[in-house]
Amino acid sequence: MKGVHFLISTLAILASAIFLVSASDPSPLQDFCVALNDTKSAGGYFGAGAVFVNGKFCKDPKLVNANDFFFSGLQNPRNTQNPLGSNVTAVNVDNLLGLNTLGISLARIDFAPNGLNPPHTHPRATEILVVLEGTLYVGFVTSNGDGNRLFTKVLNKGDVFVFPIGLIHFQLNVGHVNAVAFAGLSSQNPGVITIANAVFGSKPPINPDVLAKAFQVDNNVVDYLQKQFWYDNN
Repeated sequence: MKGVHFLISTLAILASAIFLVSASDPSPLQDFCVALNDTKSAGGYFGAGAVFVNGKFCKDPKLVNANDFFFSGLQNPRNTQNPLGSNVTAVNVDNLLGLNTLGISLARIDFAPNGLNPPHTHPRATEILVVLEGTLYVGFVTSNGDGNRLFTKVLNKGDVFVFPIGLIHFQLNVGHVNAVAFAGLSSQNPGVITIANAVFGSKPPINPDVLAKAFQVDNNVVDYLQKQFWYDNN
């Protein structure tokens, strides 16, 4: 009987593990699922008005056309006249609906001289970055269990660097001219958490006592930081 109980317990654990794995971005079960933001324009797909897949409704495939898979304008420079000196143009499922369920997106990042894409994470995606113009100092920090090690590199035109999923990373233009990079991300909706904005610009604000103890600083420092305008370049 003990052997039977052990076998059942093992199978239950394996089933749970399989469920957890499949609970991440699922593989598509059809050629495409062009996203819709409401059910009214779903065209009665499958007779229920819409099919809800991974956060979006599916457009009736008979109504899909080439424009659902098309985005234009990434060749144009972006305005970097802001406190960070950078501008991120994301192309994801929100503005290219054909990306839904395909598990991929991209972004154009423009940098003024000394412009910064500040420390941030993508909770649902690994990022691969290629530099088109300029020189960037880039890096990421590993998790607590790995000792928060910092990996950095100076990238020039044509260089490529990878930022593992969920890890804090950044890019800084260390050249004297504008820089441009493109990033590919392994999710149609990778998400962005900018560290400074999240910690000091949350709404409502985090209790200053929490931040003062966490950062080992005086409450006045926390109060000053929480009163700043935290610019979002995304």
